[in-house]
Amino acid sequence: MSQFDSIRPFYDAEVNAAIREIVDDTMLDAMMQFTFPEDQSKSWKERMKHTHSLRDFQINFIYPAVKKVLEMSSEGLTLGGFEQLEPNTAYLFISNHRDIILDTSLLNASLYENGLVMTTSAIGDNLIKKPFLQILSRLNRNFAIKRGVTGRALLESSLLVSQFIHKSLLRENRSVWTAQREGRTKDGNDLTQKGVLKMLTLAEKGSNPFGFFDKIQLVPVSISYEYDPTDSLKIPELIAKSKEEIYVKGENEDFITLLSGIMGSKKRIHIQVNKILTEEVRQLKKEDLPQNEKLSKLSDLIDREIWKGYKLWPSNYIAYDLLQQKSQFASQYTEVEKASFEKRLSQKVNQKNPLEVENFLQMYAHPVVNQLEL
Repeated sequence: MSQFDSIRPFYDAEVNAAIREIVDDTMLDAMMQFTFPEDQSKSWKERMKHTHSLRDFQINFIYPAVKKVLEMSSEGLTLGGFEQLEPNTAYLFISNHRDIILDTSLLNASLYENGLVMTTSAIGDNLIKKPFLQILSRLNRNFAIKRGVTGRALLESSLLVSQFIHKSLLRENRSVWTAQREGRTKDGNDLTQKGVLKMLTLAEKGSNPFGFFDKIQLVPVSISYEYDPTDSLKIPELIAKSKEEIYVKGENEDFITLLSGIMGSKKRIHIQVNKILTEEVRQLKKEDLPQNEKLSKLSDLIDREIWKGYKLWPSNYIAYDLLQQKSQFASQYTEVEKASFEKRLSQKVNQKNPLEVENFLQMYAHPVVNQLEL
C-alpha cells in the first residue's frame, strides 16, 4: 500500500487492468465514437486492450480526443512562451482555471506537441464520483484533491497532496499542474489563493517552508477562451455570492458543466506560458519577512504574470465597454463582433434582470480590468 493510493493516478502496471474495467462502458464508447468517427469496426477497443502505460493511453486516446474537441468546438488554439521550457524538465504550472477538463488537457496536448514533459494534474474529487470518471481521470494522470473536508481532515489531506506534488516534481521529474485557486474562476477575476501556495509548502522540511519554491521551476500560465461555453451556467452561483447567500449545486450540475465546457463553442483559445519565476522566488527567499508575507508577495507576482499573459479577445473588450457604457476599446472589435456578442448576451441571460446582465458582462470584462491595473 502506498501512502498516496487514495489520490494518485494509476501506475503503469495497473493501466491495462483499469482499461479493461471501462472498455465496454457506454460513456467510453460515446467518447471514442466522437474521437474516431471513421472507426466503424471499433478497432480502438483492441488498441486500448493492448495499452500498458499512462503515456500510451494519453497519446493514443486522450490526445486525439482533445484534437477532435478543438476541431468541433473552437476556431483554433494558439500558444505563446513554450520556447522557454526545456525538454526532460519538470515544472510546476500554476494556472488560471476556466474549464474543468480542457484547461489541463489543452496544456498537456501542447506540451506533448512541443516535446515537453506532460503534467500530473489536480482535480477535485467531487468531479469524479462516478466510477467510470474516476478510472478515466486516473488513466489521464490526474491526482485527486478532497473537497468538502474541514479541520484536521483538511490539514491531513493538504499535507498528502503536498507530499505527492513534491515527489512528482523532485523525485520523478514529472511536471505538475494546479489551479491558482480552489475550483474555477467564475467571475473572470483571476486571483491566486494564498492557501494554495501554503498547501504546496506543507511537505517542505526545515524552518523555511518557502524554500520549496526555490527548489522547483514555478511557471504561471494564462488560458483564455474567446467565449466561455459555461458562462450562463455560472450566473446563479455568482448572483447568490453577490447576495451573500449560500449556493447549493444541483445534483448533476458539475457533470452538465463538464460536458458543456468540452462541447460548447469557445471560438478562439490561447495558452500563454509566462515567465519562469526563478529569480523572483530567489529574491523573495532572501527577504527577512514572515512566511505569510512571502506567500502574499508570491501570489501577487503570479497574478500579475497571469493577467499580463492573458490574451484579450473582442468579447472581453466589448463586455468592458458595455459595462462602462463607453466606447473606450471600440478599435479592438468590429460592429459584427459586437452584434454577435450582444446576441449571445440576450440569449444567455434574462435582459430584465440587471444583476444577471452585470454578472455576465463582468465575467468577460474582468481580464481587461486586471490588465488596466498593470
